[in-house]
Amino acid sequence: MAAARKAFLRHGYGQTSMSGIAAALGGSKTTLWNYFRNKQDLFAAVVDDQIERYGEALRMDLPEDADLAETLIALGVSTLETILRPEVIALHRVVVGEAGHFPQLGQMLWQRGAERGQQRAEEWLGLQMAKGRLRAADPRAAASHFLGLCQSGGFYRHLLGAAPRLKREEIEKEIQLAVEAFLAAYSPAGAAG
Repeated sequence: MAAARKAFLRHGYGQTSMSGIAAALGGSKTTLWNYFRNKQDLFAAVVDDQIERYGEALRMDLPEDADLAETLIALGVSTLETILRPEVIALHRVVVGEAGHFPQLGQMLWQRGAERGQQRAEEWLGLQMAKGRLRAADPRAAASHFLGLCQSGGFYRHLLGAAPRLKREEIEKEIQLAVEAFLAAYSPAGAAG
């Protein structure tokens, strides 16, 4: 897995071959095929491995009755810290760079990672709406809005290589502003804002 991850992140998906990975391991392509049917399955395994290693936001507790703003801040910080990890940024860059030739890679990354995070946020926000803590709206759209606000600043610039990785204090500041904007849009009617 480490050899495949290194090859994909260094050379991209299109320029990486099963033969090259096998050679880097000192084994045969046939041995590699005993574990993975093809390069796409191997890439999927690399994606799954990265998500398992670095997907803290997918595992954090989202208490049903905890303070709304504090929980959103914790979720936003965890999400941003996760997606700003150098390994995750590198994976995003490979997928985006190869999307024109291999669109299935983007679908794979979305389904295995980002969509799972979106669904968790959607379920929790839907519960908060049902309890009247947020205004009634489409929970999926609300989750998309919240996660979009969290990623709209330093993450996007860093992904493009236009800015360095955010420091913890900068992450917290961006997420605080994202939560304020989100709550301004989704607070129940008549709530102080």
